[in-house]
Amino acid sequence: MAEIRFYHLTRSRLEEALIRLLRRIIDRQDRAVVMVGSAERVEALNAHLWTFDPASFLPHGSARDGNAADQPIYLTAAYENPNHAKLLLLCDGAPAPAAADLAAQGFDLVCALFSGQDEEAVAAARASWRDYKAAQQQLVYYQQDEEGGWVEKARQ
Repeated sequence: MAEIRFYHLTRSRLEEALIRLLRRIIDRQDRAVVMVGSAERVEALNAHLWTFDPASFLPHGSARDGNAADQPIYLTAAYENPNHAKLLLLCDGAPAPAAADLAAQGFDLVCALFSGQDEEAVAAARASWRDYKAAQQQLVYYQQDEEGGWVEKARQ
């Protein structure tokens, strides 16, 4: 059974919140797959992660960069796990995989980031919550506070 965490963005943009989460992942020496809604978004996010801070580096790559198995953070628009990560981050309209598929791909933790300013994203997150609840997954809902930190609002 996977733990599914929903991160409701109310204060920061996706890129800002994602960078904070990715830094924690790298600090723990973990691996992650970041799945987004389109190949174009993969390339935009890939470029952003190279340029967001000249004094910092987040090791990452996509299929275009090659060596997928060696990438600690792998960016993709497909449901895959070429770097053998235990953590899947869903962003920018990436479809939520079925609960049974999570175990098959080796994911123990899924973090779905969605904007509170986007009604379609909110509706999709609510539908995913219902689906994962019906599949008896562990669910946690976080919402940003005034400073952009995360506050747990629900757990099932």
